[in-house]
Amino acid sequence: MILTDFKDFPRTGRILGIDWGARRVGLAVSDPTQEFIFTRPQIEYKNELLTEKIINIVGEENVVGIVIGLPIRSNGTESETTLEVRKFATGLSIVSDLPIIFVEENLTSVAAEENLAGKKNKKQKLDSESAKVILENAIALVRRDI
Repeated sequence: MILTDFKDFPRTGRILGIDWGARRVGLAVSDPTQEFIFTRPQIEYKNELLTEKIINIVGEENVVGIVIGLPIRSNGTESETTLEVRKFATGLSIVSDLPIIFVEENLTSVAAEENLAGKKNKKQKLDSESAKVILENAIALVRRDI
């Protein structure tokens, strides 16, 4: 189910953060207390069913909720990519009963690049680092709503 606010979003348990891309998806997962967040290897895909891969990760990681970064233009409007992210989330909600929520992902790539400054293999880690920033932002919003 896709939620519109954090009121019914889980306060404990592992949360999966997703930075969706047309060819690559970045992933991050919280610990059960939602205190710590860990990146996971990004998924590169072409014609494979991304939804199935995500559902497998949800099961392996014992995830209780999903946060997806939503790209919104600086003027507040939605782009073609925004629509693709919403389409992906809808497909995911059909095969999973977990709560799914969007978090605006403005400037997450900038923050992710700053986090990876000086590290090797930045390109292979950037999408998952962005997912980590998205998840950090979401958990901060959950805590603020308590």
